[in-house]
Amino acid sequence: MPSEFEKMLNGEYYNPFDPELTALRKNARELFERLNQTSMGELSKRTKIIKSLFGSTGKRIYVESNFRCDYGVNIHVGENFYANFDCVILDVAEVRIGDNCLMAPQVGIYTPGHPLDRQERVSGLEFGLPITIGNDCWIGGHAVINPGVTLGDNVVVASGAVVTKSFGDNVVIGGNPARVLKQLD
Repeated sequence: MPSEFEKMLNGEYYNPFDPELTALRKNARELFERLNQTSMGELSKRTKIIKSLFGSTGKRIYVESNFRCDYGVNIHVGENFYANFDCVILDVAEVRIGDNCLMAPQVGIYTPGHPLDRQERVSGLEFGLPITIGNDCWIGGHAVINPGVTLGDNVVVASGAVVTKSFGDNVVIGGNPARVLKQLD
């Protein structure tokens, strides 16, 4: 029988109050709270905390404070990753971000979902859908990336966009819901 963690990663309904998941969230909070209390001058300490929090990273990464996540272990970022102030990544499913990606202030990346049926929703069950962001992407301030979205390479997400579906390579997207605003070379 699969664990609640396995169900969570498989996109199935899972119980977020499971003791293993509760312990993983507690560990993530302790790590991001330590990160958020370090000064900008403590670069090696900040990098070490992020590398212990995230599932995998490139060598060159930087995350501004305040940063928050659910588990951390389901976040995988490539080389030259930068997240500006107040980034939130809710990683009940995997979040994979490629190389050379930038996030402006207050970007939200949200993998969890809740049942539409009210009886199921009231039960506390959740599910998650993975998010993938390709290489060379720039996510503008206050943008929201919703569960199950995949963005290709060289995608620019305009500030304030709400991304509810996937997009291919070389586009600028914006609006609510996001749509293609411009093709890029």
